[in-house]
Amino acid sequence: MAISPQDLATFCDNYLQVCEFNDYRPNGLQVDADTPITKIITGVTACQALIDAAAKQDAQAILVHHGYFWKGEPTSLTGMKGRRVRTLMKSGISMLAYHLPLDAHPIIGNNALLAQNLDLTITGALYPHEKHPIGNIATCLPIMPSDFADKITKKLGRKPLHISSGKHSLSKIALCSGGAQDMIEQAAKMGCDAFISGEISERTTHSARELGLDYFAAGHHATEKDGIRALGELITQELGVVVEFIDIDNPA
Repeated sequence: MAISPQDLATFCDNYLQVCEFNDYRPNGLQVDADTPITKIITGVTACQALIDAAAKQDAQAILVHHGYFWKGEPTSLTGMKGRRVRTLMKSGISMLAYHLPLDAHPIIGNNALLAQNLDLTITGALYPHEKHPIGNIATCLPIMPSDFADKITKKLGRKPLHISSGKHSLSKIALCSGGAQDMIEQAAKMGCDAFISGEISERTTHSARELGLDYFAAGHHATEKDGIRALGELITQELGVVVEFIDIDNPA
């Protein structure tokens, strides 16, 4: 079964409620090669390696979490971005990208699946006023911080950087995938024992120590693989298109 890039975008836009978000870049169809789609490659970032893999497998679309045209980035299609877009167009591959809508989705979102993988039960939003929460608060049975770090390693395939507060156990944990390290102060305000994000900054270590939270930097890439993979599985189920997830290794 073949679908058009526009039909694929319409399905994803509606399911993820894209119109509800004020994002850092456009969500949806970013590069339209105007080729009927029978195979889709999903991945975290629309890097050259993912594009090349899609071309090698004769895919007609790539679907990613991190696409192009971020606020503040140069608008000209030159250099690295020019090569990427040129490869897409020459290969007849469309590119669709979903950022915050995929982080926030309550079923297939990065944070929902991160909590599920770590046996956490989401109880509310990290910022209670948000209509579509990006960060969440979750609970679990009391667990030693070292055991929780081991669980992250096992589930995500990446050992987290752990800043310890000296607590003997954790049960109320805030989480937000990707580059959410500066939400740590909000996690403290909400009475959490610990905070998980993808990235860490130099300042985050001092914040964790002074706020008295255990902090786990679990990797931007590692915390944002499951949402895009789940979206691909949904597309196969609902639209009947072949979808394959390709994990381009990224330790960050």
